[in-house]
Amino acid sequence: MSQNRGTLPTLFHPADIAKALDVSEWWVKEQARRGRIPFTKPGRSYRFTAGQFAEILRLYESRPVLAPAPRPAGTEPAPSKPTRPPQPVEAPVRLRARVPHRAALHQQSEAA
Repeated sequence: MSQNRGTLPTLFHPADIAKALDVSEWWVKEQARRGRIPFTKPGRSYRFTAGQFAEILRLYESRPVLAPAPRPAGTEPAPSKPTRPPQPVEAPVRLRARVPHRAALHQQSEAA
């Protein structure tokens, strides 16, 4: 009685991902450890599915910045938000050095 359960997904090692992204294996493991990229961790090692690799590519994808569309002639820009008046600058706090602990103990022992 065997049922067709399908095939298991291929799991890639950090070295495979690093080679594909042209980065170090350490970088891949560090990003996974910090939770910046998706991963699978069976046991104590990081592994990646093909879907996770595609998601990593999307995470680090750069898109061109499109210029804003030109405004029709005769239209004025939207009024900007009013800015808060500048806050008065407080006088700087004068810092004073503390007497070193040893010197304070020495002064106390001499006074006694």
